[in-house]
Amino acid sequence: MRELWQARSGCRKLRFRRGNPVILGIDIGGSKIALALGDAGGAIRQQARLGPPDATPGRALEAIVAEARRLLDAAGVTSPEAIGISAPGPLDRRAGTLNHPPNLPTWRAARVAAPLSDALSAPAFLENDANAAALAEWRFGAGRGARRLVYLTMSTGVGGGLVLDGRLYRGRADLAGEIGHAPVEWDGLACACGLRGCLEAYVGGRAWTEHLRATVPEGSALAREAGGSAALRPEHVVAAARAGDARATQELARFVGYLARGVVTAVMAYAPDVIVLGTIAVAAGEALCFEPLRAQVRARVWPAAYEGVRIVPAALGSRGPGLAGICAALEGLQGRGAGSTGEG
Repeated sequence: MRELWQARSGCRKLRFRRGNPVILGIDIGGSKIALALGDAGGAIRQQARLGPPDATPGRALEAIVAEARRLLDAAGVTSPEAIGISAPGPLDRRAGTLNHPPNLPTWRAARVAAPLSDALSAPAFLENDANAAALAEWRFGAGRGARRLVYLTMSTGVGGGLVLDGRLYRGRADLAGEIGHAPVEWDGLACACGLRGCLEAYVGGRAWTEHLRATVPEGSALAREAGGSAALRPEHVVAAARAGDARATQELARFVGYLARGVVTAVMAYAPDVIVLGTIAVAAGEALCFEPLRAQVRARVWPAAYEGVRIVPAALGSRGPGLAGICAALEGLQGRGAGSTGEG
């Protein structure tokens, strides 16, 4: 899949040795790998999507390198200026390793940045995927112009990223923003991270899929929407709720209720200008998700805290993962220029 598009950029300008250099962005997720060739202004020249990462990290990296070379050849570029890798935590950004992420359970101390840097002859920068996505929405998407942004995505898991006072905030040991692993039910459902009651265990895509397949009766209209209970996914719930199915409406209300608990925490903890929600929330839309969510949050925070915050859908769509990788590279280059290596 290739796509050419132009994006208006709210990006802070960076100085490079050459004009308009090409950046390779890579997003490694639990269910797919996205690659994009673009630039600091947010324009993408080539992009591609691969299937789920191989359980063996080395094989997955070989597939990424092969696809990256194909994109570079198609763009007439020998090597990129830099490589940005957006990947799930926990990770060691400076060492360039993934350290047993819950949704990539076989990737234990997996070296990612250095092998890609060596294979593609460019500096590689690793960044937590939610941080990278937060930067992408802040630079190019729904958060342009905001000083304080909270980003939450409910894809395979629940990721969170923070831009505070115009800068990415990582916190101690790069652990800031993990709202998905704050408990919303003491001793609640088991989470892939090993804790119980995490927000991810209730609104993460994988956890919600498992819940649906275990609880929705085979003969229900919702199950028929998916072709059987074993095939149910959150998108089937959204489609059936739009059609007025009572069980689907109930399931979506459960999702929104738990999501509101996480958003309330974000509002009160960070006093953001904007909270950007991705994936499942975007698919559900205004009437089914954002309107009831805003109402629940408004009812549970101080009026002054709610008055200045916007709760909005992510704006980048299918371009988001590639731009997240590109933003990981831009952040790494900027940090290196300021005296921090930042390199995987």
